[in-house]
Amino acid sequence: MITVIGTGTGAPLTPDAKEALAGAAVVVGARRHLEASGLPRTVERIVLGPLAPALDAIQEHLEKDEGRRIVVLASGDPGFFGIVRVLAERFGARGLDVRPGVSSVATAFARVGLPWDDAVVVSAHGRDLRTALNVCRSQPKVAVLTGPGSGPAELGAGLRSTGRVLVVASALGDPRRERVERVTPAEAAGRGWDGAVSVVLCLDEERLVAPVRTVAGPAPRPVGWALGEDAFAHRDSMITKFEVRALALARLGPRLGDLVWDIGAGSGSVAVECARLGAAAVAVEKTRDGVERIRSNATAHGVDVQVVHGAAPTVLSDLDDPDAVFVGGGGRELPAIVAACARRARRTVVVALAALDRVPAVRDALTGAGFGCDGVLLQSSRLAPLPGDVSRLAATNPVFLLWGVRPPARTEGVAH
Repeated sequence: MITVIGTGTGAPLTPDAKEALAGAAVVVGARRHLEASGLPRTVERIVLGPLAPALDAIQEHLEKDEGRRIVVLASGDPGFFGIVRVLAERFGARGLDVRPGVSSVATAFARVGLPWDDAVVVSAHGRDLRTALNVCRSQPKVAVLTGPGSGPAELGAGLRSTGRVLVVASALGDPRRERVERVTPAEAAGRGWDGAVSVVLCLDEERLVAPVRTVAGPAPRPVGWALGEDAFAHRDSMITKFEVRALALARLGPRLGDLVWDIGAGSGSVAVECARLGAAAVAVEKTRDGVERIRSNATAHGVDVQVVHGAAPTVLSDLDDPDAVFVGGGGRELPAIVAACARRARRTVVVALAALDRVPAVRDALTGAGFGCDGVLLQSSRLAPLPGDVSRLAATNPVFLLWGVRPPARTEGVAH
């Protein structure tokens, strides 16, 4: 049996945790945990650095004597982005006796007096920072577990344009070193931070306390999407029709942690719908009245959409690389815009266009960037009332929808 003890954020160990530790033959943990535990000299210690050697050592001890008590000391709550995962994968969950501690996330929210059942928690420790940034851009309450190269400075640099507030919690539980600081993203980006940072909270101060929840974590996915045109303010029916938007959303696949561009956004209906599905959304629009309309639509639907005033592809250079792009406008510049988007998109580019003459050039732009390309002509007829309580079919304008999908990267030298 392996006993895993979460040391929390500095609170004294519980009596049963102390009892387990007192009866241990082998104790595994970081050097600071081993030194603070007051173990007798007779207990064998394994310093927890790289995981593989420690797991191998545990395996050897179990093979020698299954009855020998092995204790693993871990920071915070070891079942929350912690060592319990790798121990369960290696030795099986039934072989673990886990004594949880208070996580750094729970402690950080407690320090600022906020509930966190409506928070999204994302780990940037040893992971690509872009996912954490996109979650922070789209969600009002996020806790980021930091790591080398993904601390407050890097988060702040990526969130300058969001209006969020960062709460940097350092050395939680240490009575001499603990600090909890509120800073703007710009302030965080301009400072040097030591390795004692425990967690960073990214907050929209206008939405700190959500209504009572039944399910913890991010807000539930919307009941419906491909909303009707009347759900958005728009000019002279210049809006992506819901039939087209439904297929575009299916091909874009927006999800939590993604970044989606909506180019030539007009009303911003695609950007808003992507944000409703959890993605971080950027709407690029060249008209001033369009910019205000997009902001109004985003506010009406309770989502965050970053609106960029300017013409593509010129303004795209200042944006982070997207996972997916929707292009709904562009005129004669459309092929060049699609090509620029395709060079940056990580997964897919979807293009809606009414002009048959531009289909070949857009297709060439997608295939020229290495995308597999497909498409469809969408032509729908909607029910429309007639006198006498009867209906007719009213045809909408046909729209071409093309999409390019980046093929998965090949893994060289893998035996099958």
